[in-house]
Amino acid sequence: MTPKQVAEYMLGQDHFSQWMDIRLIEVKENYCLIEMPVKKEMINGLKTVHGGVTFAFADSALAFSSNNSGDAAVALNCVINFTKAGKEGDVFRAESILENETRKTAVYDIKITNQNEELVAKFVGTVYRLGKKVTEL
Repeated sequence: MTPKQVAEYMLGQDHFSQWMDIRLIEVKENYCLIEMPVKKEMINGLKTVHGGVTFAFADSALAFSSNNSGDAAVALNCVINFTKAGKEGDVFRAESILENETRKTAVYDIKITNQNEELVAKFVGTVYRLGKKVTEL
């Protein structure tokens, strides 16, 4: 399977990412660019995007980039910094880039921007490679 086919396979099983209306924009090995519209259900009591939604969006980018070689990986550690509040009607994009890898771990840098290309959040995720194929799980 190509990296895009693996990401599409995963998205087909990922009901939470589907609920967020995530679209795969570009997928290459150890890389992805995804997009999501900010819906009313994603807004918190301060009328901004709930931080958990932004984190989950970044986590989906981590999953689609770190697993698209076909080798299964799971998050070990993730850190997020919120830089700008999102609003209902925004369109978020997350770009996930491999920064470093070893035989069993990898670190990805994920930048989340809005439709105006303003930085909304910066996310760094470390994954552990399970030694299994995505399709075996």
